[in-house]
Amino acid sequence: QFQLVESGGGYVRPGGSLTLSCAGDVIALDAYAIGWFRQAPGKEREGISCISTSGGPVYAESVKGRVTISRDNAKKTVTLQLNRLKPEDTAVYYCASRMNYYCAAFADDFDTWGRGTQVTVSS
Repeated sequence: QFQLVESGGGYVRPGGSLTLSCAGDVIALDAYAIGWFRQAPGKEREGISCISTSGGPVYAESVKGRVTISRDNAKKTVTLQLNRLKPEDTAVYYCASRMNYYCAAFADDFDTWGRGTQVTVSS
């Protein structure tokens, strides 16, 4: 078992941008597909993006065109760039890993989770 740590959350006005990072204290992060999820108060956890071990990205329809995921295996980090943020993007954002080449859509398919970072979009 290893740890994932998210950073980069914060407060931003509608239309603004944030860059979230997920750092893994693991020997080889490139063995894991990494997903980003979010959970707003009173709502279920939602998968928004995932990146395969080879760098292939997957995006949920709710964020497609506004979000970019990337990975730097040498630095053992996965980055989620959030653009044109909306108030409905307010949530705790989590990264999670699965030891598999491919991404998955559901939270149950991921094994290790970070503690999350809060993103608040408000005017």
